[in-house]
Amino acid sequence: MSSLREECGVFGIISGETSNVAASTYYGLFALQHRGQENCGIVVNDDGVFSDYKDTGLVNDVFTADRLHKLGFGQMAVGHVRYGTTGGRGRLNAQPIVVEHIKGHTALAHNGNLTNYSELRSELELGGAIFHTTSDTEVISYIITQERITSGSIEEATEKAMARIKGAYSLVIMSSTKLIAVRDPNGFRPLCFGVKPDGSYVVASESCAIDSVGAKLVRDVLPGEIIVFSKDGIKSITTHCNKENRSFCVFEYIYFARPDSQIEGKSVHACRVRAGEFLAKAHSVPADVVIGVPDSGLDAAIGYSKASGIPYEIGFIKNKYIGRTFISPGQTAREDGVRIKLNVISDVVKGKRVVLIDDSIVRGTTCRRIVGLLREAGATEVHMRVSAPPFLNPCYYGTDIDSKENLIACNHTLAEIANMIDVDSLGYLSLEDAKRLASDDMKDSFCTACFDGAYPTAIPTKKFESTYNQKISSKNAED
Repeated sequence: MSSLREECGVFGIISGETSNVAASTYYGLFALQHRGQENCGIVVNDDGVFSDYKDTGLVNDVFTADRLHKLGFGQMAVGHVRYGTTGGRGRLNAQPIVVEHIKGHTALAHNGNLTNYSELRSELELGGAIFHTTSDTEVISYIITQERITSGSIEEATEKAMARIKGAYSLVIMSSTKLIAVRDPNGFRPLCFGVKPDGSYVVASESCAIDSVGAKLVRDVLPGEIIVFSKDGIKSITTHCNKENRSFCVFEYIYFARPDSQIEGKSVHACRVRAGEFLAKAHSVPADVVIGVPDSGLDAAIGYSKASGIPYEIGFIKNKYIGRTFISPGQTAREDGVRIKLNVISDVVKGKRVVLIDDSIVRGTTCRRIVGLLREAGATEVHMRVSAPPFLNPCYYGTDIDSKENLIACNHTLAEIANMIDVDSLGYLSLEDAKRLASDDMKDSFCTACFDGAYPTAIPTKKFESTYNQKISSKNAED
């Protein structure tokens, strides 16, 4: 894996009584940390009084025991971990977004990316709207607030807003009295809910976060569905359901989601093992050992070993104290960055023919360095197998997949890529097998646009850039 980022993670909880919902949200966000490491935030609702804190950094760094204590107890909370694909990456764009208006307070957390963000923001600004961030999440909150002024409830306003926003969005919205879960009609991004033994309801991007707070998974939120949690129970609104073809991001199964999560009723771990089995059948090779690149290549490596009969071994030790935010000072240090994150277990690979499993190749630079580590440790052959098809197109739905000119598979043949990363052979998962990861029944339910260019919605024709940002960009170019 090289230079591909996660999207975001959302979490919400509603309790029947005042409790430490901030702590529960903290645990939930901790479980979702893999989905975003740039910034995070929590908003607590205590009888309609909102307390919030958000900042740049990892959950454990931002939310100290003192900070959580200051958020206090309440009946509801919403949390978010972020990696931004629209807008800047500083504290300014941290979520959840809190809005105060004539009909009350709302807090909103968003995972995804709007495809009509540019048009909506321009329309709102021409109408006098003033924005404080550069993210599409603020556009969503603004439109819901607009609709709330003329609607009888927050769920009615959300239902109306869904007719205006396009693209990928899984939302958790908190009003003074309600917690609302929303998923776009295509179902691009995951969202599910569960219940705790005390009757509290929990909404999260993945089931691993529901598990982390002692709740039991109930089900996924349906594409296009609005679920309202309140003191009156649960209400499902399905006005926007079955309006679009299902287009769940297949890369959630390949890389984004945690392997212990259940998505759309399928085990992520089992899907990745299945990917490895497909690879073994399509790209067999005589070898002595199968190893995976931690962490996302391990499950597929187990599957490859299982299907091929080649022994599986742990080939790398990952430094668990270095996150994805590790900064290397200077080019020389950047070249050695992989050594700091990963170390080869020499006895596993020395004098052996190695099958190396990773989840994807973006630019190829990191793969080349990893292969170099194996060569230095004495591997006689390195055969790389990738548990995803080649990236050929950018993503507009919340995954940071680069433009075509920076995608190695767009500019080089399979043989050229193998030569560039110094492997003896190279094999990718086929597009057809990628669609069959969860089951043959789901093969027509995925978005695979980053692999085949078959975008399920209209894609953006222009990128929004404010006059201020244009001036800053111009100044930076001059400097």
